[in-house]
Amino acid sequence: MLKKLKSLIVNSYNKIEEINGNQIEFKKSLEKFDNDLSGIKITLGKFLTNYNNQLKDIQNIQDVEFQIFSQWGDDGIIQFLINKVKPKNKIFIEFGVQDYTESNTRFLLMSNNWSGLIMDGDEKNISKIKARDYYWQYNLKAKAVFVTSENINQLISEENFPEEIGIYHIDIDGNDYWIWKATSNISPEIVIVEYQSLFGFERAITTPYDSEFVRSKGHYSHLYYGTSLLSLCDLAEEKGYYFVGCNSNGNNSYFVRKDKIGNLKPLTAKEGYVYSQFKESRDKNGNLSLLTGEDRLKLLQGMPVFNTRTNSIESL
Repeated sequence: MLKKLKSLIVNSYNKIEEINGNQIEFKKSLEKFDNDLSGIKITLGKFLTNYNNQLKDIQNIQDVEFQIFSQWGDDGIIQFLINKVKPKNKIFIEFGVQDYTESNTRFLLMSNNWSGLIMDGDEKNISKIKARDYYWQYNLKAKAVFVTSENINQLISEENFPEEIGIYHIDIDGNDYWIWKATSNISPEIVIVEYQSLFGFERAITTPYDSEFVRSKGHYSHLYYGTSLLSLCDLAEEKGYYFVGCNSNGNNSYFVRKDKIGNLKPLTAKEGYVYSQFKESRDKNGNLSLLTGEDRLKLLQGMPVFNTRTNSIESL
């Protein structure tokens, strides 16, 4: 496999030299390389999936992580969970996908032949997705829309999905808690929601709902967004789900519907919480400031948050 990858890279560079500035041919060459590389990655992902499914002593969903198209190790976690849950309908909904280069459902689409709906607020991102080969090769629908609590149920209803779908993934860097709370016309077997690890695991808080919320406008640091893990765990209990863990990078939380839990171990927010280490903070000029640890949260002191247990506004 590594020899084939090396050959692809060499051939691509040779092709670049041959075309000598012909942009159309250059684009075709890059697309072919990307398609070939995707095939190799999928083959590797299938091997890792089979390996993980044979493991007997998995203590944490992080033990089965691997990355194919996901930004972090979520591809492995998802493969592990669908093997345990065995969803009735191989259908996913994911939004906040950008141009789908890095996403948590693309491997499901291309490796497991799932179908689904993806959404993003940027029309350019959706146009890029629709221009890719996988868009016609698989049963994928893509919408350019800004998802809100007010429109989420309508957007789902328009697709005529069955009520029971396999995976529902919410990652919009803002109103994640509110979108899941508002969703009422589907019953996913697995739910994945981004959480803000800087909010800790002891407080049930989220950024107040704003239908037009954009994290870059919420605070110059780009860190003021999302929900604490405890708020999501409370909401999961309300909706009939168990919390089963987070990815090792500390940004995605996983929930399984109670009737599908099987031998998976339910966790408390404290037991499954992971503190993020990535350095995504910005300074007032919009440049990466690369802050780590508690220095990130200090930037947000005094910012308003909504306590989902008391239904009141508090300060960070």
